[in-house]
Amino acid sequence: MAHGISLGADGTVFTLEHDGKSTEVKMRMTGKFNVENVLEAYAACVEFGIPSEKIIPVITEYPGVKGRCEIIPTGRNFTVLCDYAHTPDAIENILSSVKEYCKGRLICLFGCGGNRDSKKRPLMAKAAAAYADLLMVTSDNPRDEEPGDIIKDILAGLEGTKTEYVVVEDRREAIYSVLKLAKSGDIVVLAGKGHEDYQILKNNVHIHFDEREVVAEGLKKLN
Repeated sequence: MAHGISLGADGTVFTLEHDGKSTEVKMRMTGKFNVENVLEAYAACVEFGIPSEKIIPVITEYPGVKGRCEIIPTGRNFTVLCDYAHTPDAIENILSSVKEYCKGRLICLFGCGGNRDSKKRPLMAKAAAAYADLLMVTSDNPRDEEPGDIIKDILAGLEGTKTEYVVVEDRREAIYSVLKLAKSGDIVVLAGKGHEDYQILKNNVHIHFDEREVVAEGLKKLN
């Protein structure tokens, strides 16, 4: 079991209780769901006969799964997370988790894919608005649909909510914009792309688009 869980934007600290012993664990991943995942992995390793002193260092060093609540280094006083969340449930899960340790504003940048279930678009907006203090609505993988039409579907879900939002259709420019808006203690969640390093446009055209690179470019523009 785990107790004394301290969540932070840059990692997690908790006490692991096993076989009558207490061990402080520091890991680079954040979120209570990752503490649960680590406990499951730890238990599996113990079942296979791996000693605790070999398991703990690996937990400490493990950076997490790419695109799953992944911390993108900024060197600034705000945090940027990248997550693959692209459904209403996934948006709710990631934002509710981050909200637990966010000291400033929780800012969520997201869009919806084209040629996919359009009914989920307003539902994603409602889920994001329930937790975020500011939304940046933009494109995801528009495919053969017009990005503006997809965004209109998204905005329908924000009717009646009080959450502030900004629309920037071009995702690259949206990321640049959200970095400019971020203040000390804020956490920016870039939702939807996760591990993907491409964007899908009309006629199935794939262009290179890695949000880690885009964030680095945007930070340079802030200097």
